[in-house]
Amino acid sequence: MQLPYRFYFILFFLATIFSACNDKSPVEESKKGYVLPDSLLKTIEIDSVVNSRVMNTLTLTGKVDFNEDNVIKLFPIISGQVSDIKVMLGDYVKQGQVLAVIKSPDMAGYSNDFTMAKSNLEIARKNMDATNDMYKSGLASQKDLITAQQGYNQAQSTYEKSQRVLNLNGGSLTGEYTLKSPINGFVVDRQVNNNMLIRSDNSTALFTISDLKNVWVMANVYESNITNVKMGDSVNITTLSYPGKIFRGKIDKVMNVLDPSNKVMKLRIVLANPGYLLKPEMFASVVVNTTENKNMVSIRSRALIFDHSQYYVLVYKSPSDITIRPVQVQNTVGDRTYISEGLVEGERLIGTEALLIYQELNS
Repeated sequence: MQLPYRFYFILFFLATIFSACNDKSPVEESKKGYVLPDSLLKTIEIDSVVNSRVMNTLTLTGKVDFNEDNVIKLFPIISGQVSDIKVMLGDYVKQGQVLAVIKSPDMAGYSNDFTMAKSNLEIARKNMDATNDMYKSGLASQKDLITAQQGYNQAQSTYEKSQRVLNLNGGSLTGEYTLKSPINGFVVDRQVNNNMLIRSDNSTALFTISDLKNVWVMANVYESNITNVKMGDSVNITTLSYPGKIFRGKIDKVMNVLDPSNKVMKLRIVLANPGYLLKPEMFASVVVNTTENKNMVSIRSRALIFDHSQYYVLVYKSPSDITIRPVQVQNTVGDRTYISEGLVEGERLIGTEALLIYQELNS
């Protein structure tokens, strides 16, 4: 009876030892005498654990909009009929380029006034010269000369006024008004067609021109998140058109009022737009990076290794002293991860090739 009992006890003991050897944790495996090769040591980068202000992220919806400071709306200043539209929606135009031609009775009137004023000025000049000659010959009085000079001055004033009015309305003497672009930019809105009749009291802009060199991104903040955003917070913006591309900026303005229709507060981000990638009305996802009033140890996210449902880092002291350390991740913002347990400020970590070295330590 004693021999079988001891036999089974020995088998159980050996099985337990064998199982323990095969189920060693990554931390226990790191105790092996692994030495980092010189060839690998020269290529890896070492990161440091730092104590930094805690950052969080808040994802908002938004859209790309015109920079209203760089938008020109062209309203009709005369009445008439549109006869020749030169540009289409989306066209790039240069300063002074003709957008449309309008046949206008107003312009015909300005042209007629200018022509009459020019003719009257010439008559008044000739009359003044003739009166001056007669005055020198004793055939006209000084009063006649003064009257002639006053007539000339009045005619000149009328001529200059009619010329300014004509020039302000394009300067054409053919009864046509030429609408020109005041800036370089894109035609982002057009509310006029050929043969359309327009009036000078029309409140709708005929053309809207924007240079699009920089744009606004307007983001929506719901009431529950208002306290989590402020001016100057950095933002990362992505669009459906350019997956994977991040546009970086800062909150430029907080509107501080709620839109009555959807109960959101607007944020504005001004972005440079090289290549005109961002186009008005594009949907945008806006990730706001906010800061908390507390500090926590943090590391570069590249140093993290995820294995067996646990995060690990490789603590580096020397090529022969590399330890696998389990850590508790609090939050990840961009390329930085905040650690709640497992590390202290100043420790050094393997930042590149960490997974390769981790596998070597566990092999």
